[in-house]
Amino acid sequence: MLSSPQFRRLLVLSIRTALVTAALIAGPAFASDDAAAADTAKKREDNATSLSGIQVRADVAAPTAAYAGGQVAQGGRFGVLGNQDLMNVPFSMTSYTDKLIRDQQAHTLGDVVSNDPAVRTGFGYGNYSQTFVIRGFQLDSDDISFDGLYGLLPRQLIAPELVSRVEVFKGASAFLNGVSPGGSGVGGSINVAPKHATAAPITSVGVDYGSDGQVGASVDIGRRFGAGDAFGLRINAVSRDGSTAIDGENRRVNALSVGFDYTGERFRLTADLGYQKQVISGGRSVVYVTDVVPKVPSATTNYTQPWSGSSLEDTFGVVRAEFDFTPWLTGYVAAGAHHGHEFGDYVSPSVINAAGDATESRFTVPYVADTGTGEAGLNAHFDTGPVTHKVNVGFSALSTNKAAGYAGSATFNTNIYNPVAVPLPSYIYDVGPISNPGITGRTQLRSVSLSDTLGFFDDALQVTAGARRQKLHVLGYAYSVNGVDGAKTAEYLKYSTSPMLGINYRLSDQFSIYANHIEALTEGDTAPATFNNAPVTNAGQVFAPYKSRQNEVGVKWDGGSMGSSLGLFQIKRPSGLVDPASNTYVVNGEQRNRGVEWSFFGEPVTGIRLLGGANYIQATLTKTQNGTDNGNEAVGVPRFQANAGVEWDVPNTTNLTLSARAVRTGQQYVNTDNTLKIPAWTTFDLGARVSSTLEGVPVTFRLTVQNLTNKGYWASATGGYLTQGAPRTYLLSANFDF
Repeated sequence: MLSSPQFRRLLVLSIRTALVTAALIAGPAFASDDAAAADTAKKREDNATSLSGIQVRADVAAPTAAYAGGQVAQGGRFGVLGNQDLMNVPFSMTSYTDKLIRDQQAHTLGDVVSNDPAVRTGFGYGNYSQTFVIRGFQLDSDDISFDGLYGLLPRQLIAPELVSRVEVFKGASAFLNGVSPGGSGVGGSINVAPKHATAAPITSVGVDYGSDGQVGASVDIGRRFGAGDAFGLRINAVSRDGSTAIDGENRRVNALSVGFDYTGERFRLTADLGYQKQVISGGRSVVYVTDVVPKVPSATTNYTQPWSGSSLEDTFGVVRAEFDFTPWLTGYVAAGAHHGHEFGDYVSPSVINAAGDATESRFTVPYVADTGTGEAGLNAHFDTGPVTHKVNVGFSALSTNKAAGYAGSATFNTNIYNPVAVPLPSYIYDVGPISNPGITGRTQLRSVSLSDTLGFFDDALQVTAGARRQKLHVLGYAYSVNGVDGAKTAEYLKYSTSPMLGINYRLSDQFSIYANHIEALTEGDTAPATFNNAPVTNAGQVFAPYKSRQNEVGVKWDGGSMGSSLGLFQIKRPSGLVDPASNTYVVNGEQRNRGVEWSFFGEPVTGIRLLGGANYIQATLTKTQNGTDNGNEAVGVPRFQANAGVEWDVPNTTNLTLSARAVRTGQQYVNTDNTLKIPAWTTFDLGARVSSTLEGVPVTFRLTVQNLTNKGYWASATGGYLTQGAPRTYLLSANFDF
């Protein structure tokens, strides 16, 4: 039941949303009663495929269109190769749709990708950002792209209400996407696609409630207008506030996005702007461990301090344009910018024994980042005899300036099973200072790429070869003193080439087989000054970027109403260590991940939709310092993961759908010597939705129960620390489509 304050908050949010909706739909310029124009726009949407420059028109649906069942798309954006059908590329990707996001009432990006058997989610080091493990390697939230460009999205959390699709690419992607600014994503990447107006007008207003007091409202407005509906406008907004199912935790989000697009005969333009502010008060933190992994507390226990939390405010935008110079040559250009401001008062317990005794301290971090990024290039398609070609030449650039400081208190005692609340402690150090932090880092990335996809036998066999030449320039600065920026303390400037070779063969309309060799690129180390109290002979040497090499083979099946893919892969990631014979720092370390991935999706029988799969990985430390940990398993990588989701449209009912999902994750090691581990876990989710009309207005009611059994479990050991899974959470919403 809603308490009186919660009811008033829901009423106020509903009134605000209704007023905004009325104002937006009042303008006659956005109305369109021309059925012929709407039909033309629908055909344009279904039959036009943007390949980051190549505009292909055919009597088939676009690869970004939804697959049978509507939960995933037929394809997605494969970096410089553009939007493509999954069956036609030598890579693995799952693209989750806006429909799935709405039906599952996702509140975070992690809620969306938790549908993927190849992905698991944890928290960042000491903060509330979400990190993702794909193919056994960590992807930080800093390195998620927006409309194909890095550095634009909020650094820690993103409201899914602003998102059209979430595209999960499995595998290394330095050639496709360029090196990520944060240097993560060796095993995979995530791209978020913005919302644009559809052929049919959209006017949707929603209200929602989540345990234990989260109340929210959202609005989604989309219109096409102008001659032939060439122009489109899409506005999305969400406001949500209140207590979560975790004791003492409160989360508030306010977000707005505006998407504009224009489609002409030869020119296409999109412009997407976004604003988001998230405030987390008393947020449950991660847990650090030393010699023992404690038994997990109850699902709702909060072992942080009431005064801890974080404020995250972001403004971002991107403009993308394409122009057809000729029927076979297209140019494209995109530019974006992001400003982010964070202020966090973080508290994370460090457990010292099995009884749950722990120490904590206050750690405060202000963080400000400004990023500019863009890309430009040419796409061409032509034939040389019986061989077709799709050639791309591209350039990309990114520049980020970061300002930060930090302050902290003395430690105090607590217990993760019986948390002890303490008054807000004073700082014993303040570096930066936190009241006026100066520049601490600059990152500049530049790259040039070239690729050609050669088609043989009427494009049944396609071979893609390409390379990207990349420049990494990273500078570090000392923390500011008395408002004066610190001096430069480090500089990394290196070049590297990232090749790619992929082969895809369509055995038939239903089957394709593929293979690829592709690499990931991360910043190389700088040799330390000492090791084991002895000077390192090459102290200060800056190493070239590390290349993680992937080889993969697989098969894909498209049965029309049901699809599936199976892939086998190996990724080798190098690392630095000290040669004990010479005490020289060398790049001789290695982690090798070998695995098999299987996924399935679609609607095999009318009214029954399936989504899931399984993932098995052997993440082995093959070369370690002095060979001490050779053969051990990597930290935070489960050997086995599986998802099984089903939706059922109940017969002989008025639009009633029931859903269920099970998520299984194997045990994970917490340290490299494999003496500490967290147990395997399984969670269950249930849901229901019903569509009806209220006073002539179509409405959809949704109910979701996450973690049905209220299981307490350690969800992740990524980074060598523990993230606890969310408790049982009830989500209820109503969406009105005017």
